[in-house]
Amino acid sequence: MSDGWTDAYDLEFLVPGDVTPVTLGDKALALYEVDGEVFATDNRCTHGDALLSDGFLEGTVIECPFHQGRFDVCTGKALCAPLTEDIRVYPVRIENKRIWV
Repeated sequence: MSDGWTDAYDLEFLVPGDVTPVTLGDKALALYEVDGEVFATDNRCTHGDALLSDGFLEGTVIECPFHQGRFDVCTGKALCAPLTEDIRVYPVRIENKRIWV
């Protein structure tokens, strides 16, 4: 960890348009690359406790594999039922081809 940032993943191995699960200490995160920008969220759905990394990413929207709830990966906002709670998003920076969260 450096100045509150944690080295999370190698940018080279992040697949555009897909979800990558990453564990940092006791935190399960999901990383997304959309249109050249990287986003990070919690990897657990707030409704059914499913892994979002098992879900389907379309643009900036991740769909939970359990009940098809959808979140905006940029803001964490819950976009439809059955979701009632947003997911946490984390700031991301890229340094020397590494993703820092």
